[in-house]
Amino acid sequence: MKRVFVALIAGSTLLSATAVAVPPPEPEAVQTITGRGFGHGRGMSQYGAQGAALAGRSAKTILDFYYPGTTVGKATGNIRVQLRADTTDGVRIAAVDKLRLRDLKTGKVYTLPKASTRNQWSIDPNGEHGAKVSSYNTKTKTWTLWKKLTGIGQFEGPTVISLILPSGAVKRYRGVLRPADLSGAHFDTINVLPLELYLRGVVPREAVTTWKPAALQVQAVAARTYSVFHRNRSTKRAYDLCDTTSCQVYGGYNDEEKTTNAAITATAGQIRLYQGKPIMAEFSSSNGGATADGPVAYQVMKVDSWDSYPGNKNPNVTWTVTRTSSQLQATFGVGTLKRLRVVRRTGIGPSGGRVLTVEAVGSKGKVVLTGDQVRIRLHMRSAWFTFAGVQPLVLDMPTKP
Repeated sequence: MKRVFVALIAGSTLLSATAVAVPPPEPEAVQTITGRGFGHGRGMSQYGAQGAALAGRSAKTILDFYYPGTTVGKATGNIRVQLRADTTDGVRIAAVDKLRLRDLKTGKVYTLPKASTRNQWSIDPNGEHGAKVSSYNTKTKTWTLWKKLTGIGQFEGPTVISLILPSGAVKRYRGVLRPADLSGAHFDTINVLPLELYLRGVVPREAVTTWKPAALQVQAVAARTYSVFHRNRSTKRAYDLCDTTSCQVYGGYNDEEKTTNAAITATAGQIRLYQGKPIMAEFSSSNGGATADGPVAYQVMKVDSWDSYPGNKNPNVTWTVTRTSSQLQATFGVGTLKRLRVVRRTGIGPSGGRVLTVEAVGSKGKVVLTGDQVRIRLHMRSAWFTFAGVQPLVLDMPTKP
């Protein structure tokens, strides 16, 4: 045993004596990027609407500024919202009084039975196009089939229905909850409710609930118009909008607030029209000081002083981020970068406005990307940005558009 121990010590000493110290790697070059705004900048700036409201402007004046050339219209009816957080096979809800099931194929309505041991109901796929309705028994901890349908059914009745998500969390919704057989073996969950009630779950998610009434009213009109625009384009789909940032954020009953409910009531049914049709009422957090133009006549490029109006507490008027040289090289794909140059800007606003094109020259050639492509690849808040002159990159000044 002693010989082994000595050998180990000797070996350890030998390794230590021959080890070579490795110097720490040199820090990677970092590029500073400054920018303005958050979002695409088309249509309404949400912080700009608050700035205008602080300046004493009415909701109508603010809407006229951000959607020039549009007129006031009215809209009613229901909206169908895809609830993307529900990835269960079917639609699971909490059992409550006055709960009913409607067979959407036959139109027949059933009052669902109550029991002290029954706390959940579910509509799940059954066969090629049918559905089955089951209840969960808390005593036996099993699901029991209650009825089979040849088509789709929906839950309705109570003022608020509690949807049970895959995590077990519960979210409450007004209106009705129904499945939709969109793709695959599972059902998607659709919330159908009156437009005005839908907005109660949207406006507090898209605006700051403590903002001035005029700013919240502008958000209500914009969100209502946006909804109707998409509803008119989705007649062949099972839903009109989703509940995420891909469409318009919607949180349901749990997110309702008195201030935003009041703004919705104050503008009840009001939308914006262009040539008699609902507009694509786009909006973004902050335009950085100038609106962006778009493919329609009411999306124009002009200076917006309200976006940075004193007191609106806009955190996105200006911003700064850093990106490493490897991140920049991955963005442009031209090898080792030798030159990075903003070629064209819009010409409206500080620093020449939003970036239209960027040219990168590297060891493997040259590429020209749009400002939006660079924004997406570098995960920046907007396409209004400026590269600071940091070596080893050689940055040219942008040319005039």
